[in-house]
Amino acid sequence: MTGNYMWDPVTNLSFDIGMNPDSLRPLWWNGSEPLWVTMTKAKKKVSMYYWPGCEIEILGIRPNYCIPYENVPTDANFSNAVNNAIESLSNGAADMAAIYYERIDVEGHRFGPSSYQRKNAVKAVDNVLLRMSKLIKDKNLQNDLNVVFFSDHGMTDIDWMDKVIELKNCINMSDVIKVKDRGPVVSLWPEKGKENEIYNKLKNVPHMTVYRKEDIPDRFYYKKGKFVSPLTLVAEERWFIVESRESLPFWDNGTGKREAWQKGWHGYDNEFIDMRGIFFAYGPDFKSNFRAAPIRSVDVYNVMCKIAGIPPLPNNGSWSRVACMLKDNANLAPAFQWSSSVLGLILFSLFV
Repeated sequence: MTGNYMWDPVTNLSFDIGMNPDSLRPLWWNGSEPLWVTMTKAKKKVSMYYWPGCEIEILGIRPNYCIPYENVPTDANFSNAVNNAIESLSNGAADMAAIYYERIDVEGHRFGPSSYQRKNAVKAVDNVLLRMSKLIKDKNLQNDLNVVFFSDHGMTDIDWMDKVIELKNCINMSDVIKVKDRGPVVSLWPEKGKENEIYNKLKNVPHMTVYRKEDIPDRFYYKKGKFVSPLTLVAEERWFIVESRESLPFWDNGTGKREAWQKGWHGYDNEFIDMRGIFFAYGPDFKSNFRAAPIRSVDVYNVMCKIAGIPPLPNNGSWSRVACMLKDNANLAPAFQWSSSVLGLILFSLFV
């Protein structure tokens, strides 16, 4: 899994998140093992709510319970999922529950990260979390339940008027077999014999860097992906790459026509501070009133494995960056022993 939009030249199938049936094929998902698959293999019960991929049989495994991914879940969807998750954890129907919520991301895209619409979406999440905290106390779970709340990215303002790179003005699009995605990162599959020509033209385009697959920086943890294209284009901060302005991702702002501009975007170089996400956690395994140094998204997996009592599979995260936030961190090499009395609730939000 390397992005929201992928192409497999062997089968000529495309992955377009939430948009096409082919995205539900195990082909795209079997390249790695999600935590819920590992836990299910270990005979632990897992409930998933709106989490991308939970409805798919990955490596022959499905979670015990799954509400499929919803592109724009409502506040009521989120609230009901939290209530259901707490009840399942309380009555033993689940050892771990995971909830994915995307409204904050949607409002940030449409109106911008500083907009009142995005801020109102955060307030709605706050209200649900307040009720969740009360429910945890009412069910006397505060000493048995670890809660982790995190995002996979931040968001920044964009301006299509001044900062759009149109590929049709840079190369002959008939020399390209396939283009996937638009925005900060775009994947190109050139026609046979055209890669060098296209690369040489694109490397001189301002406000953008073009990488051959083998030259993609290691810090992106990207170039070894099965579906990575021969050429990857990466825009500078707040610039937007697209085939042509006509194909910009406009949206329907209640007018019946897809003509409204997007005001926010993400996916830029992860050294850009606006791309930073959030991480909060509390429960019996976590220190109280503790602020850790910045961690990376790839580190979150090790935290979840530790509190779930599941040995982590090989990954790009660092245990040393997250051990400090846990109460029992005497050994940097963690010991994993499942405790039936400690449960896990994971709240994952595309958060600005």
